[in-house]
Amino acid sequence: MTFVDQVTISIQSGDGGGGCVSFRREKFVPHGGPDGGDGGDGGDVIFRADARLGTLLDLRYHQRYNAGRGERGRGKNQTGKRGDDVEIAVPPGTFVRDAETGRVVIDLVSNGQREAILKGGRGGRGNARFATPTHQAPDRADPGQPGAELRLDLELKLIADVGLVGAPNAGKSTLLSRLSAARPKVADYPFTTLTPHLGIVRSGDFNSFVMADIPGLIEGAHVGKGLGFRFLRHVERTRVLLFMVESLSESPGQALHTLREELHLFNPALLEKPALVALTKVDLIPAAERPVNPFGDGVPFLSISSATGEGLEELVRQLGERVGQSRLQNLSGQVP
Repeated sequence: MTFVDQVTISIQSGDGGGGCVSFRREKFVPHGGPDGGDGGDGGDVIFRADARLGTLLDLRYHQRYNAGRGERGRGKNQTGKRGDDVEIAVPPGTFVRDAETGRVVIDLVSNGQREAILKGGRGGRGNARFATPTHQAPDRADPGQPGAELRLDLELKLIADVGLVGAPNAGKSTLLSRLSAARPKVADYPFTTLTPHLGIVRSGDFNSFVMADIPGLIEGAHVGKGLGFRFLRHVERTRVLLFMVESLSESPGQALHTLREELHLFNPALLEKPALVALTKVDLIPAAERPVNPFGDGVPFLSISSATGEGLEELVRQLGERVGQSRLQNLSGQVP
């Protein structure tokens, strides 16, 4: 499946139907009063978050959405039918902005969240509405109000508990496939992961958390190098970060610094998230030759191997603890 996480669309709510000018025409009632009905309201444009969707791909091929126009009013005080709403389904995590002003229109976070973005125009009043004791045969009616139109930028920011942060080929995809049922593409070359993958990781008997494997991070990602922006926008949604540095790196400490610096340059708030550091692929180094302080004094880390399973149980335990703490902070209104 092609992963599409940015798209621009145009939406328009329905025009209201015009009111009706009509007079009663009944046998033995030669001068019947006004009975023109109101026009129907125009349809709304509604966004709905649907967890069954994983990308914005459908919107790339359907970029204009128009709600239905309200029907005109009719005689005998009959109100015109309301215009049909148009509903746009998007994945949870979709962020919607006005393409012209940059104003945030809505942030669709929860599955099933449903919001009317544009309301349809009101239907016009029929001439029956204008009758008064001194003006009993009005021949005027209101036109319906026009609908509104917007051009919107949609951006999907992946929602996950744990985001894997590492250079290309740091072992992120392999770790996700080892800890969950997710099966991202795994190969020994950079940028194997071109699209995000989610996996559910069991933590204890009754708990679990969602882990995201997202495109690798290289120096200059904050200005779009490599797959920079596609990576970094998804990191913003995660509760906990797992920095992954390959054990065979020439300078693990510098590699970790580069990862942190790219996050800081993109959004300093990212470094305020709870985090762990993992030294990966340690099975490739004899135990006696493994560095004691690869990241410098005072930087705690876990040595792990997705190939042998070394350190994974402790990694899951610590990640689960941090995710649980972050969830509690969110419930109490604190910023994690």
